[in-house]
Amino acid sequence: MGFWKDGGFCHAYGSELELTGRCKEMYAIIETGGKQYKVSNGDVVYVEKLNAENDAVVEFKVLAVGTDDGIKFGSDVEAAKVTGKVIKTAKGKKITVFTYKPKKSVKRKMGHRQFYTKVEIQSIEA
Repeated sequence: MGFWKDGGFCHAYGSELELTGRCKEMYAIIETGGKQYKVSNGDVVYVEKLNAENDAVVEFKVLAVGTDDGIKFGSDVEAAKVTGKVIKTAKGKKITVFTYKPKKSVKRKMGHRQFYTKVEIQSIEA
């Protein structure tokens, strides 16, 4: 229990291996910041900045839940809940934006650092 056929470790807690060598693991598709993420228990996800303090518990909007029985979505997941713990909020790496217009001596160099929130997924309830 808990190991792939090739010797790797399966990260689902207490799960059995299927005959195909895959791990049976619950996952969810969540939406935050206008983006969608596929998450499982224990995953660390970098999302758009959330208005939450460090070590706060946040809930996400659930779009779909995948279990051993199949995938559920729509009205089947209205009661589903995904919670995560905020680890930190910080700025990402700087990117450089350079615009110019040829033959006009017009140049502009700008930099940008996007805020993000690092979240650890604690539980998926379906």
